[in-house]
Amino acid sequence: MPHSSLVLDSTPAPGGLVTLMSASEVARAREAHENRADALSAPHRERKARGEKHPIEDFLHTYYPFSPGQLRRWHPGWHIGYDAAADEELRGRGDVDSDGTRRWYRELKDSSSGEPNGVRVADLERFVRERGDAAYWIHRLLTNSSFAEKPGNFSCFGLHEWAMVYRLGAGEKRHESLPLRLSAEETNRVVEENRLVCSHIDAFRFFTPDAAPLNASHPTRETQPMRDDPACLHVGMDLYKWSMKLAPLLPSDIVLDCFEHALDLRILDMEASPYDCRGYGYGVVPIETDEGKKEYVRRQRALADRSNELRMRILAILDPLASLFADAAGAHVENAR
Repeated sequence: MPHSSLVLDSTPAPGGLVTLMSASEVARAREAHENRADALSAPHRERKARGEKHPIEDFLHTYYPFSPGQLRRWHPGWHIGYDAAADEELRGRGDVDSDGTRRWYRELKDSSSGEPNGVRVADLERFVRERGDAAYWIHRLLTNSSFAEKPGNFSCFGLHEWAMVYRLGAGEKRHESLPLRLSAEETNRVVEENRLVCSHIDAFRFFTPDAAPLNASHPTRETQPMRDDPACLHVGMDLYKWSMKLAPLLPSDIVLDCFEHALDLRILDMEASPYDCRGYGYGVVPIETDEGKKEYVRRQRALADRSNELRMRILAILDPLASLFADAAGAHVENAR
């Protein structure tokens, strides 16, 4: 087995170098990742087995289309190769097929014989060919939603959740298991007495028909790469979605860090909402008051800084591949003509 670093045969990897992990190093890294992932998903899995639902914490497992099994799949990152023997015990399970091959991975070839040399790496060539246009879109979105590109808006006060229940009738709100903190009339008044400045399409699309016209803008999927705001809670939560969609290019520790961070964001999102979450052990951030707004912004700033740190970690892995993604996106546009 080679060691230290080696040349990636025909893979269009910038620099053409990959660090190598031994089978024992992979076993330790994979076990640590799986244990951490299992601990993070355990409450959801246990509730599901009991037929119970959690309107706050289950969000990461129900809104985002990724199973606990997908979350526990270990990836070292596109720039790291490893001894393929490390996957033998996983044959027929997870993303390792019964013949021992691993989906979205390939084996390097010996430079002299042309035969596989037992070093497994992410199949960057296939990823760029089949998902490069999506990766280009994600890379552009993450770059444009960093604090390096825009200052961030800290005046939304989480009012998107209030706009989602604005002027709804009985039995129409999204979380029927949670009571509202205020009466329907008082809840509507909070929306009417504050300015709606939501810029995130996946929050705005759940506004009620009466609330949508009150928003300062009408975000769309097409404008999302330019509109996503580094201070937005949902933009921060989406880092989990983007990191999962970029598998196997990103190291799995980034994915789990994004998952944990998304849960913290979700908690503030719901504590500042019109719903009363105290029955689930959470607090209240009363953004209908001046003090509540100050608390929201204080916590939002700390979370936005963490979002940006994660965003920059992802971009540090993706940036060397940016030209490959751009070429793939351009080729897809050409083929569509």
